[in-house]
Amino acid sequence: MTSQKLILPIDGMSCAACANRIEKVLNKLPGVAASVSFASESAELSLAEGGATPADAVAAIGKAGFSVPMAHAELALEGMSCAACAARIEKVLGKLPGVTASVNFASERASLGFPEGSYAPAALVAAVQKAGFDARVVAGEADDEAATRRHVEHYRHELRVFVVSALLTLPFIAEMVAMLFGVHALMLPRMLQLLLSAPVQFWVGARFYKGACSALKGGGANMDVLVALGTSMAWGFSAWVTLAGLDGQHVYFEASAAVITLVVLGKLMEARAKGKAGSAIEALVRLAPKVARVERGGQLLEVPVGELVLGDVVVVRNGESVPVDGEVVDGEGAFDESLMTGESLPVARGVGGRVVAGSRAVAGSVRLRASGVGNRTQLAQIVRLVREAQGSKAPIQRLADVISGVFVPVVVAIALLTFAATGWWLGDWTVALVHAVAVLVIACPCALGLATPTAVMVGIGNGARRGILFRNAAALETAGRLQAVVLDKTGTLTEGKPTVDAMLVLVPDEDGLLGAVAAVEAGSEHPLSRALIGAAAARKLTLPAVSGFAAHAGAGVEADVAGVGRLAVGDPRWLGLELPDAARAWRDEGKTVVAACVDGAPAGFFAIADRLKPGSARAVGRLREMGIRVLMLTGDNRATAAAIAREAGIDEFEGEVKPRGKADRVAHLKAEGLKVGMVGDGVNDAPALALADASFAMGAGSDVAIEAADVTLMHDDLEHLVDAVALSRATLAKIRQNLFFAFIYNTLGIPLAALGYLSPVIAGAAMAFSSVSVVSNSLLLRRWR
Repeated sequence: MTSQKLILPIDGMSCAACANRIEKVLNKLPGVAASVSFASESAELSLAEGGATPADAVAAIGKAGFSVPMAHAELALEGMSCAACAARIEKVLGKLPGVTASVNFASERASLGFPEGSYAPAALVAAVQKAGFDARVVAGEADDEAATRRHVEHYRHELRVFVVSALLTLPFIAEMVAMLFGVHALMLPRMLQLLLSAPVQFWVGARFYKGACSALKGGGANMDVLVALGTSMAWGFSAWVTLAGLDGQHVYFEASAAVITLVVLGKLMEARAKGKAGSAIEALVRLAPKVARVERGGQLLEVPVGELVLGDVVVVRNGESVPVDGEVVDGEGAFDESLMTGESLPVARGVGGRVVAGSRAVAGSVRLRASGVGNRTQLAQIVRLVREAQGSKAPIQRLADVISGVFVPVVVAIALLTFAATGWWLGDWTVALVHAVAVLVIACPCALGLATPTAVMVGIGNGARRGILFRNAAALETAGRLQAVVLDKTGTLTEGKPTVDAMLVLVPDEDGLLGAVAAVEAGSEHPLSRALIGAAAARKLTLPAVSGFAAHAGAGVEADVAGVGRLAVGDPRWLGLELPDAARAWRDEGKTVVAACVDGAPAGFFAIADRLKPGSARAVGRLREMGIRVLMLTGDNRATAAAIAREAGIDEFEGEVKPRGKADRVAHLKAEGLKVGMVGDGVNDAPALALADASFAMGAGSDVAIEAADVTLMHDDLEHLVDAVALSRATLAKIRQNLFFAFIYNTLGIPLAALGYLSPVIAGAAMAFSSVSVVSNSLLLRRWR
């Protein structure tokens, strides 16, 4: 029995006992012999064929409480002609020990994950080359620009080749048109037909022979095999008839030449359409300027953006694009951020305001201190996220992948069966040959392979231009299937900028208490904390020193405050306090009540008001119109929750819900068989976000929430959630249409060709334009608003 060797790096071991535990866990897996070294922090495994996989070993290490650090790489692929090629490369890469691979035929990229240090880039490229294709490691923006130039040059070369092929094929087209009208005077001499068709067959068509040989050598079959086999049969038979002088036998030079020319034309149109499908990334990359004006040594210098460093002071003038993320230190202006956030109106920024790379100054001039440069800007992160999302696979694509993997061998078998059955039934092997060629030529897995990824690329790119960032294609698909949406209150439905509306202080020094409360709340990320800190700032209070800070999720915070004592601030129920009459009145008005205790004794109560966002009620109404059940969960008291829910138009709501309770409610909805989405912006929402089928984080929310979310909404406007769901549904509709067209095309086309209802020329034209039609249908998503 064969076995494969694998070395996995391991994080988290603290002693030799850890190594022994991991080794014991791994050796329990079927077919695994493992040796774990604490000194090298790695495990050496021998995996028997048919036993546990590398993924099983990684999972077992994770369950044991340790982790295998994973590295990621992206390869730009060359030489793919159809979805079968992508399936072949994915299979070859997936056979490498520990490697997970996803190949996108539309973007011509492979996304790889593997244990850190286990593979050099050259080894991954070599595996692709062994399969008969070529690959390069994607190095970043510079590589993207070089790839764009190569694609342009390649397209121009292919266009020249097509022009030559078309000119050589035109006499055959003229001959066929004339024959349709009963004119036989334009019939070309057979030797001339041979001379005209030979360059098309063997010079223009050389790519198909080369691609077929590479595929067969790598143990697979692709579209090139079908085209090369079909046209070679037609041309070879015609050449034999011509050279043998069999004047009574028909020849098919026009079929082979027309098929190759039409396929090349289809590939040109397909490449052009695929380029448009991926245009979102190019548009984002173009936002960043190449040169920046920087103040250095008392001078204003123009330097390449790649040479900027954190802390540089950059000057941005009216009409220029911003090269860095930064804070305005001088001047004021209005900035257009529409291509990154979808916000159509310019936003004003003054001293202290934050400006992001890629935005454009439409009024005024400013000086910025760089806080993010190069790959650390928000624009670079968005480009990376969009590129990864466009390269991922949606679950709906699985069936097409399975079919593409076996498509070509099945078609070849059908063609052979057609040849044998037609020849036996009609007794005319020439007609049988024509039918078999038509079957080979009309069958194409490209449409199946392009149906899902092109729609995903356009949909995700369209979302990115409007401030909706999908983490991957699965998130895009799931968002369109939602049946229920759970909303947080603070910062999601409301503005998230609460203010202290009233205070009831039970100690003599009101300013002293407010300053102490603000000092403790400075350690919290909760939006209510900002209200208390803001109230202290408005009075210009000096905050005392704190120590022993502790946060209690969904309840409050506490710390030792110099000169005050142990101060606890949070939910009155957590503090065990009864609300005075004034605080009850605040609560009944929909305001949030926060209490403070010093050494266990009540010290004061604060009424915090947070207004509903202008678009929240409208967004809730649109979600309900889409048939989506809307619920609100909040840690606030029930009276406050009821007031906000009533204003937003939400019938189902719960107050006084702890973070664990939000996650439990999401789990309960999923147990009912519903596809559940969760929308939040705070640390308290992270457990529920992680548990939901599709999670949405408001762009101004905490990093923890955004990291846990499947979709990031760059605006705090809840209507962007509705847009995300609508875009997902529109994309899913396009995918279903594409898959329907692709399946119907092959389901109807192959039998019609086998029965002789389609000539090889018509079959070639249909095959050439099948992929174009699918990609063009996906491009209609660009019109979505």
